[in-house]
Amino acid sequence: MEESLKLCEYITDVFGLPQTDIKTVSPLTMAFMGDCIFDMIIRTLVIKRGEASVEKMHKACSEYVKAASQMKMFKLVEEELAQEEITAFKRGRNSKPHTTAKSASKSQYLYATGFEAMLGYLYFTDNIPRIVEIVRLGIERIDSSRE
Repeated sequence: MEESLKLCEYITDVFGLPQTDIKTVSPLTMAFMGDCIFDMIIRTLVIKRGEASVEKMHKACSEYVKAASQMKMFKLVEEELAQEEITAFKRGRNSKPHTTAKSASKSQYLYATGFEAMLGYLYFTDNIPRIVEIVRLGIERIDSSRE
């Protein structure tokens, strides 16, 4: 893909930040970033689809970003994932988060953490096109399962 899609590298360069070995980034840190990236993609999608009010946009986004949906999305795309993506997911799922979601089971929350960790891993390895592809595939499969 295009060189301009190396967002993490670009930000690192512009701000003069040190290079980080991906192996030293904790799975919860990857999930923290993955949550942000996933939310940005979903918000972009909802806005571009033409949702009217902020309230409606928030509700539409919530349907995708809640832990249960992220768990479902992961399970729907799991067969398409590379081994390194599965490894990043498992590191996140098996981490010991200090919080849980009020509206999700422990299993859903851990799957969502794993899914977000995988997206964070892809971000830190500058693989934005792969993040978008996984999310696109997941959304297509979730939407078709709702019909």
